[in-house]
Amino acid sequence: MRQMLWLAALLLISHILPAQHQELQERPDIWKQKQTATDTSSLHHAFTSGTVHGHIRNFLMITDNQAGLSDYYANGTGGAIRYETGSFRKLKFVVSGFFVFNTFSSDLAKPDIKTGAPNRYEAALFDVEDHANKNDIDRLEDLHISYQSKLIQLIFGKQLINTPFINLQDGRMRPTGVEGLVANWQPSSKTRLDISWLYRISPRGTVKWYGIGESIGVYPPGVNMDGTRSGYPDHTNSNFVAMLGWKQQLTNTWQMQLWNLYADRVFNTAMLQLDYQSRVPKPRWIAAMQLIQQQSVADGGNIDQQKAYFPQDAASLSFGGKFGWENKQWSFSMNYNRITAKGRYLMPREWGRDPFFTFLARERNDGLGDVHALVGRIRYDHASSLTSVQLGVGYYQLPDVTDTRLNKYGLPSYVQSNLDIRHKFKGFFEGLEAQLLYLVKWKAVAGPLSEKFIINKVNMQQWNFVVNYHF
Repeated sequence: MRQMLWLAALLLISHILPAQHQELQERPDIWKQKQTATDTSSLHHAFTSGTVHGHIRNFLMITDNQAGLSDYYANGTGGAIRYETGSFRKLKFVVSGFFVFNTFSSDLAKPDIKTGAPNRYEAALFDVEDHANKNDIDRLEDLHISYQSKLIQLIFGKQLINTPFINLQDGRMRPTGVEGLVANWQPSSKTRLDISWLYRISPRGTVKWYGIGESIGVYPPGVNMDGTRSGYPDHTNSNFVAMLGWKQQLTNTWQMQLWNLYADRVFNTAMLQLDYQSRVPKPRWIAAMQLIQQQSVADGGNIDQQKAYFPQDAASLSFGGKFGWENKQWSFSMNYNRITAKGRYLMPREWGRDPFFTFLARERNDGLGDVHALVGRIRYDHASSLTSVQLGVGYYQLPDVTDTRLNKYGLPSYVQSNLDIRHKFKGFFEGLEAQLLYLVKWKAVAGPLSEKFIINKVNMQQWNFVVNYHF
């Protein structure tokens, strides 16, 4: 009797469950063919009505340093696939991943012979923790579930975000990703509230996901205020980042942004920004003001101050502004930023780029105090909206490279010029985009300068040629 019951159960299961074993003469059926669900409210319909997006990217970067110092080049080729389900009771599931290959490059693992300095720019196209890795460069990028109603959006899991302090960064093969809960509430067209609680980060140029403390120090750490090498990599105690953002349209011409980032047991950063436009349609005058204040939290990440990211009781203050004019095709602006001598402005380079109006791609003002920065920008957008050209020229007056209290990375005062040309293709090449970024950096200090403060910092030029294809 018991044997008969077992046989009946096995027969029943064989009718209910799909076959896990296939005969040799059968077609492979691991991936089931898509079948359209008749019930549009079902979970099956949400998955079968999902969308797939692809992205192929090629990035050629060439860095030409001062004569006698190492030059570098690298070409990265990769692709990404992203799948998003249809909506099921206002819920969606998203998964994406990418791969990168070092198609050709100079020896990125070899330091400069004269200075011992490692490669700075090209390595971030691939894996900054293993410069010799050329093939096994892949990452699960999106893996999240989202809820979307009329006023509220909630996203939980691995995702990409863009905020003043944690953002995609200024471009390599793949951006910085975060993991946690991100929520935004938009009760009207004039008000938006963003709240984030993050517990893992995957920095640009890496393949791993790190805890918050682990993520601080993946990139070169610079020096402590006393000039000793910073010891915070692998020693920063921090479990989460909490972030709040509030955007408010005050009038037709004024908008306010208020952001606060709290890094558990390390530091707190608050930003207030006001943006002005003289009228809604172009042409118009534009202006903005920005204030950023930082202070340490607890012991700054480690009770041993030689291993703390943000020194205990330290603080910094930054303020800036911009003024310009724009119409449908042209825009001009002058931008200024001041980091006072109160202390270093500190924000993990692994998390994103600077939010300053004076930011130009390929350099940061993180780790600096007592800074005066002035940048002029001009941009032209062709009437077809397919081509844009932007030129930015900036002067950055920094503390002396030996003033380690206010100069974490030994960066000398410099002048930088960026030319950025972009074009989108149409017709047969729909989805294809190309970008050329050419930059030059000169030292802006009189007298001789040790070559260790020059390589990959000043007296250099760089070419970046990027091709993207989206489908």
